[in-house]
Amino acid sequence: MKIWIGIIGLFFCLSGFAQTTLLFVGDSLTEGYGVPKEKSYPSLVTQKLSKKGKKIKLLNGSVSGSTTASGMSRLRWFMKAKPDFLFLALGANDGLRGIKLSESEKNLREIIVLAKSKSIKVILAGMLLPTNYGEKYRSEFEEMFKKLEKEHAIHRIPFLLEGVGGEARYNQDDGIHPNEKGHELIADTVLKTLEPLL
Repeated sequence: MKIWIGIIGLFFCLSGFAQTTLLFVGDSLTEGYGVPKEKSYPSLVTQKLSKKGKKIKLLNGSVSGSTTASGMSRLRWFMKAKPDFLFLALGANDGLRGIKLSESEKNLREIIVLAKSKSIKVILAGMLLPTNYGEKYRSEFEEMFKKLEKEHAIHRIPFLLEGVGGEARYNQDDGIHPNEKGHELIADTVLKTLEPLL
């Protein structure tokens, strides 16, 4: 009897130390350009989950100016930490620079395939482009994220900057990068998709 009690106690003890590792790979939006590190949306996501009793380890592999071309090398670098989730938020700079979408799609696909091969759950952050990029390019850009979601049976956030993009009160003076209030909203958007998966 005492042995069983000890085993049960050990089980609950070990369960209490279970930790989920979140890896964010993105550009300046996800790096938290212009705001304190602890106010970036990946940090806020971690803080909000921790307050709910979740044990979360955050890895933020985001670098300002990044395109999808750099995503694979960063994923490989962080794989040794054995992340449970990959939050993939690349593509915005590809679109803004008018990079050929077939190349962007290829890069994202390779990242997703590698992550899934290591049993890492993938959440893909979709983006929208300004209207001055031409309707054809814009629509194909948006469809790229939807296509990858269906093709690889992953989770997708339709628009990472939902409620933030184009809203001056949620962005810094450059009108591109979210301020602290904007990051709060993005964190809530991310949690709507992420939290049910934990």
